[in-house]
This record gives sequence, structure tokens and C-alpha cells, in this order.
Amino acid sequence: MIGRLQGTLIEKQPPQVLIDVQGVGYEVLVPMTTVFQLPALGEKVTLLTHFAVSENAQTLYGFYSKKDRELFRTLIKVSGVGPKMALGILSGMDADELVRCFMDNNTAALVKVPGVGKKTAERLVVEMRDRLKDWQLGASPLAAMEAASQGMANVSASDMAAEAESALVALGYKPTEASKLVNAAQKDGSAATSEDLIRLALRSLAPA
Repeated sequence: MIGRLQGTLIEKQPPQVLIDVQGVGYEVLVPMTTVFQLPALGEKVTLLTHFAVSENAQTLYGFYSKKDRELFRTLIKVSGVGPKMALGILSGMDADELVRCFMDNNTAALVKVPGVGKKTAERLVVEMRDRLKDWQLGASPLAAMEAASQGMANVSASDMAAEAESALVALGYKPTEASKLVNAAQKDGSAATSEDLIRLALRSLAPA
């Protein structure tokens, strides 16, 4: 089982990244909270990983922090929650913020995630609240979401929007919904990269 990767970040196409480890390129799916903390292309990076094997695929998931991986592994133990849904859940909120949703019975925030209906959200709250009762919340739950975007080449506004929409669709959002979220994020005027657009779009879905 692959538990950690340390190598050079050579490609970033959220939510997938490519890491060169001594000449071998590993494709890794990562939540957006991890993407926002990645270094520039060509720099060294270390990710904690989870290797998932299904009937049709073998997929490697990567996380910047131990907390994120622990929460991902706890999420996929909930009935009806697979790795893709867990990745989407972790993309909109950092670990501590998500745990607060469970503790506060905030199903409204959870149903905004693609594939999470009311019943699934209620089941998540019930099961996760019990499993995370000993979770130690950090002092800055939004740190990951506020991390500065790095390593993206200068591209046009339309290219930035296309990249952001593609990433959201890959996370499970419908194309029309992804377009709407990105368009709203562009109106903010502060996005300098496609990562900024994704961050702003996902922040609009996060709980107040």
C-alpha cells in the first residue's frame, strides 16, 4: 500500500496532479484544499496518500495534511459515501470546518456537495459526529482555503474560467452549475488564477 509520495510536482490539472518520483509519474487525485497548498510546478512536494481499489479502477488519493487523510478515510466508511464523494466534500471545506458541520448538525452545508442528498447528509452527521467526538479542532479552520495560490501560469480570463469549470465538473458538479459558480466568482474581481476562481466558487458554498 502506498502511504506517502515525495517527488517533483510536474503537472497540475485539478483535482488531479502528477508527481515524478525518481522517474515514475504518479497520477493522484487531491481535494481542492490540498491543491491550494501545493508548491509551484517543478518544486518538491510531499503528499500523504490513500490507495483505493475498486472493481474497475485503482486510484491514488493525496492529501497535504494528516488530518485531511484521516477525515477522508473516516468519510468513506459511511454507508453510501465513496471516495469521489468524499473528495468533493473535502474540497469545499477544510477538515476542521467540516468537522464543525457534523458537530453542529449542519446538513444544509453538506447537501451543496454533488451527490449528497438530504438523507445522505443526515446519515453523515449522525455517523461522523460519533466517530469524530475526539477530534481536536485547530485554531484556524479556514487556513487551507485561504492559502495563497501558487505555480499557475498567466492565462486569459476565459482560459482561467474553463480550467476552473473543468475542475468543478471533475468534482461532480453539473456543467451548468460549475459555469454559474465560476461566473459568480469572476465578478468578485480578485481572482488572478484558475485556482483562485475555484477557491472563490467553493467558498460560496461553504457554511457561513
